[in-house]
Amino acid sequence: MSLIRGKSAKQTKASFPELFFDLVFVFALIQLSYTLVEDFSSTTLAESILLILAIWWLWVHTTWITNLLDTNKEAVRLLLFALMFGGILLAIALPEAFKDQGLAFAALYCAMQILRSVFMLYAFRSVNRASYLTFVRITVWVIASGVFWIIGGFASIEMRVAFWAVALLIEYISPLARYWVPGMGRSPRETLDISGEHMAERCALFVILCLGEAILTTGRTAAEYMQSSLSVMVFCTAFLTTGFMWWIYFHHGQQKAADKAESTTAPETVAHGLFTYGHLPIVAGVILTAVGEDFSLSRPEEHSSLKTALAILGGLALFLIGNAWLKFTAAHTLPLSHIAGLAILLATIVLLPWQQNVTIQMVSTVTLLLVALWEYIALRKANATTA
Repeated sequence: MSLIRGKSAKQTKASFPELFFDLVFVFALIQLSYTLVEDFSSTTLAESILLILAIWWLWVHTTWITNLLDTNKEAVRLLLFALMFGGILLAIALPEAFKDQGLAFAALYCAMQILRSVFMLYAFRSVNRASYLTFVRITVWVIASGVFWIIGGFASIEMRVAFWAVALLIEYISPLARYWVPGMGRSPRETLDISGEHMAERCALFVILCLGEAILTTGRTAAEYMQSSLSVMVFCTAFLTTGFMWWIYFHHGQQKAADKAESTTAPETVAHGLFTYGHLPIVAGVILTAVGEDFSLSRPEEHSSLKTALAILGGLALFLIGNAWLKFTAAHTLPLSHIAGLAILLATIVLLPWQQNVTIQMVSTVTLLLVALWEYIALRKANATTA
């Protein structure tokens, strides 16, 4: 009995097992946010960047395989439950990944990567030869990166960063190299029958989860620091910021990405550009923004530093960069509103030594409002012209 999904439209939609699987990553994102809030030093930031890259890579490549598999089959559901269990343990180890839980984190990460790849070898063994060989190549790359993950788990903290950075570099360049393996060569283009509609929906739902995590983090902090009217104002601006982020992503860009992924004649290549790599700065930006909002709520009157400004404004900058890339890739038009928003955020960082955290938070909210309004008006005019 084949485990590969059918061609019906119903199976291009996200399934309940996939949504259940995503809950694990909400926990992982919350763990990561708390780690950054507790210690936002340059060292912790660098370590957290590696962890964000690892979490995203686990999630997006699991999304790739559920795109190809029939999640109504028991074997596929058992795989997702096994990955969920591993993901929970991974999230528990995450805050101590660069301390005494490094080997546990690395072993769990590698086990999840290899289990998923081996399962795909089993699923494609007698279905599609080209796809099967693609997953053979992927498995080789996963094992190669796993060597550096495990060595890093045994290494000192300083060397762990280096080994894990190499491991992630191997994984992130593997699709660009089309999983080249000595003796096998590169994987042919478009060997995987990707559903662009499914990929777009899954990534959109993950962005929703990240925005929800930002609200949870902000709400938790607000409950502790809501004694002053200033904190109430910061909370309102933080909530509006999350709402504007939702609008900027979902009002125009997400649907354009979905249409592009579904209509293209090269779905695998386009999916890598739009989703595997394109959504990474969006997700990272939402996580960092949640950390910045925590700083604004807990210390609203404190004069900002480069550290807090990078959290408050840097997350939004990443978010706008990711959305600009998404819209440019999907529609071949660079949104000027996003470029203007980035310029305002950069100017605010330059002026940060004279500003309070609450002021910077308000500027960030107003900036997103301007971006959203500019894009909305531009789209209305464009639609009126073409009508």
